Amino acid sequence: MNITRPLAALSLVFASASVIAAECPALLQHELPKLRSKETVDLCSQFQGKALVVVNTASHCGFTGQFKGLEALYQRYKDDGLEVLGVPSDDFFQEADDEAETAEVCYVNYGVTFTMTQTQPVRGGDATPLFRQLAEQAGTAPRWNFYKYVVDREGRVVGHFSSKVAPDDPRLIAAVEKALER
Repeated sequence: MNITRPLAALSLVFASASVIAAECPALLQHELPKLRSKETVDLCSQFQGKALVVVNTASHCGFTGQFKGLEALYQRYKDDGLEVLGVPSDDFFQEADDEAETAEVCYVNYGVTFTMTQTQPVRGGDATPLFRQLAEQAGTAPRWNFYKYVVDREGRVVGHFSSKVAPDDPRLIAAVEKALER
């Protein structure tokens, strides 16, 4: 029996996987559980090569209305390669305890169509690796809910914005447009 051919094929599979991993920025080499789903979001496969706005959200926050603006931003630029990733967090004690309630706020109340994850820690030692890397690149962790990071197509943070900066703020729009440049 000749095992050379199967071994060669297996080598190609592993080589292809390492090339894909090498092309994917470290910032995106993570998975997060999707909101109200048993699926996970593979950040590399979903966001590699795209500009990205990552925002930590909360259902019971004075800034929750920003979901509407984030959805409008997503709709405006998605055909140009923009993705938005919403990450609910209870780090500031304003997220619903019930995932169904979080989903209702996002999907029903605000019509969110961009990707949302299950509730995750976003600051401190318990922060998800994604948010630890965002904070490291930006030089700051989220200071409150609806803190926004704008990431370019190569996985570099090109802007970060406080909760007080609305999704339609010209500074945020300029950062998104910069991130969309090739």
